[in-house]
Amino acid sequence: MKKALSLAVAFVMALSLAACGGPSSTTTQSGSQPASEPASQAASGAEIAMITDKGDIDDKSFNQGTWEGIQAYCDENGKTCQYYKPVEATSDAYIASIEQAVKDGAKVIVTPGFLFEVPIYTVQDEYPDVNFILIDGYPNDGQGNYKTGDNAVGIKFSEQEVGYLAGYAAVMDGHTKLGFLGGQAVPAVVNYGYGYVQGANDAAKELGVNVEMMYTHTDGFAATPEAQAMAAGWYQQGTEIIFGCGGSVGNSVFKAAEGANGLSIGVDIDQSGESETVVTSAMKGLASAVAKVLDDYYAGNFPGGQDLILGAADDAVSLAMDTARFEKFDQAAYDALYTKLASGEIEVKDSTAAESADQLGTENCKVTVVTM
Repeated sequence: MKKALSLAVAFVMALSLAACGGPSSTTTQSGSQPASEPASQAASGAEIAMITDKGDIDDKSFNQGTWEGIQAYCDENGKTCQYYKPVEATSDAYIASIEQAVKDGAKVIVTPGFLFEVPIYTVQDEYPDVNFILIDGYPNDGQGNYKTGDNAVGIKFSEQEVGYLAGYAAVMDGHTKLGFLGGQAVPAVVNYGYGYVQGANDAAKELGVNVEMMYTHTDGFAATPEAQAMAAGWYQQGTEIIFGCGGSVGNSVFKAAEGANGLSIGVDIDQSGESETVVTSAMKGLASAVAKVLDDYYAGNFPGGQDLILGAADDAVSLAMDTARFEKFDQAAYDALYTKLASGEIEVKDSTAAESADQLGTENCKVTVVTM
């Protein structure tokens, strides 16, 4: 049963990557090592472990945002933590890294990304004394059977709501030619994109204008020459601002924007420091959500067995307004829009609403879906 979790911890989005509990508390799993063997034996014994997904720990996005939340919690509460990078993005490799973390003494294991749904479904029963925090997914067997054990919690975010904020703000700031260049078309990334389209459409409707949007997904989450070339081509064709959504995919957009005097929107965490082209970032409270559940765990109130959805009503998604580079869209307009989202006055369709972004029925936003 999906329940909302009220977040009591402020967003922690810009912390250093220093290891928790001293230099030896962080394990980096290199691609040349077996997934079952930690890179540093000295790091063994950390209470809290994180397993990275496809991206790197310093992806300036999903992995990093989650890891920074863990680090901040450990620094503030005297706990130890380390992370593991599996040798490949497969369920077997993920499970091997989880097993290594358990062997090293981890009591809580955090896994960011829906790719961990099947691994957590498996290991939650094998290790009943270990607690699992699954971000962006709910444990299932890959065949449609879901089960979140008493020692696990699944957390998803309403990415479509913050995507909506980004699209609305972009149009209200004066842009009529937009782009969405997303990573792999997993539910979270699609949510961002669908929300972006709907927000742009509603703002265009209010202004009495029509907007155009180029829309595509890559097959992963890496910065690639192909993604950069795609973004560069859009800018050359007149696109003014592109939402780069999906791990390091955003870096491809930023580089293209820099070369074309274009603008961009970051994702997951505040990416304003990555490029002067970043107008704002569509953020979700990765750090604060993890910190809240860790706090609950150590207080004896771990929300085991729950599948949670966090959104505007929980103050769990937001635009980076403090570092925003808008010319027209201001804090007052943002606050008014956010209030409508949080109250439910504005409802945003998610990835289940249509097979593709051009089927969302947005009359004032013409979406052109292209294939890379």
